[in-house]
Amino acid sequence: MKIAILRETTDGEKRVAATPDAVKKYIALGASVCVANGAGVGSSIGDGEFEAAGAGISGDISGADIILCVRPPAPAALANAKDGAILLGMLEPYANRELLATYNERKIAAFSLELLPRISRAQSMDVLSSQSNLAGYRAVIDAVATFGKAVPMMMTAAGTVAPAKVLVLGAGVAGLQAIATAKRLGAVVSAFDVRPVAKEQVESLGAKFIEVAAEENAETTGGYAKEMSDDYKRKQSELIAETIKKQDIVISTALIPNRPAPVLITEDMVESMKQGSVIVDLAAASGGNCPLTELDKVVKKHGVTLIGYSNLPSRVAVDASSLYARNLYNFVAGLLVDKDGINVKWEDELVTGTLLTRNGEIVKNV
Repeated sequence: MKIAILRETTDGEKRVAATPDAVKKYIALGASVCVANGAGVGSSIGDGEFEAAGAGISGDISGADIILCVRPPAPAALANAKDGAILLGMLEPYANRELLATYNERKIAAFSLELLPRISRAQSMDVLSSQSNLAGYRAVIDAVATFGKAVPMMMTAAGTVAPAKVLVLGAGVAGLQAIATAKRLGAVVSAFDVRPVAKEQVESLGAKFIEVAAEENAETTGGYAKEMSDDYKRKQSELIAETIKKQDIVISTALIPNRPAPVLITEDMVESMKQGSVIVDLAAASGGNCPLTELDKVVKKHGVTLIGYSNLPSRVAVDASSLYARNLYNFVAGLLVDKDGINVKWEDELVTGTLLTRNGEIVKNV
């Protein structure tokens, strides 16, 4: 059994799909591991560290049974993949449907882990949670670095510095980590989410929960927020508009799976904010929660700085790679191999939930 680790080629992607610790674990499963030259550079892992863990350094994937990546590899990277190989990563199928044909040419069994069903036994494999957690943290760090004032309250002989006010829109994994990080830095934090169930989690972190009174079910069976009615959206917009003008920093994390991001912060709202305020729009890659956000840019509009980085986990690449590598290892060890080698549990719901292609056919409608 041979496992190959690709070098990422997406612009700005610094993460890697395996760490030296993960390499050791794969070898303990009976696999040989090859890592592409320089694959770990962006995560501060040199080729020598991979070699010390027992891996070979090679970009040749021709004999690999399992190929690991972070983002979708370019077709050329899979040109030498053997028929029937397994590809595992965050393959972004809804944005890269044309790549399914590439997988089918080689009869690759392609697994996209961001589609993993969110059930309790999948938690250790949940790449969205591990990466979103770090994205929420980094969003606050970037906001504070841009913000021109101190964040915590400071009482000095020269006077008192008031604490910064932070509003977090969306209390999923990224939002909750943003709340926790802002609180640790001493900010006064409030948060909004369409799901009433989020209230207890928000308040447990010491933040104020802002909510729209409604009887609609705001949550899908998978635990994600869903699109709400026009009446709810009107009330939501009014509440956010009233709240946002008092804030110093806004962290916006609202996403609807496989849909454009909902617009929560209008241009009028931005114009109403205090000069020097900061918005970090974690939904930039899906169109943004604010229409003024520019993808992968930091811009100033109406005196407010908008940060639109599309890949915040890559800005914390060392830890992001470490957590992601563990997610992938848990999926491989739990579902794809056993003591005798490759033995995929094809009927398992975690396998069927993430499998895109197999034997030259598309098996999931994306």
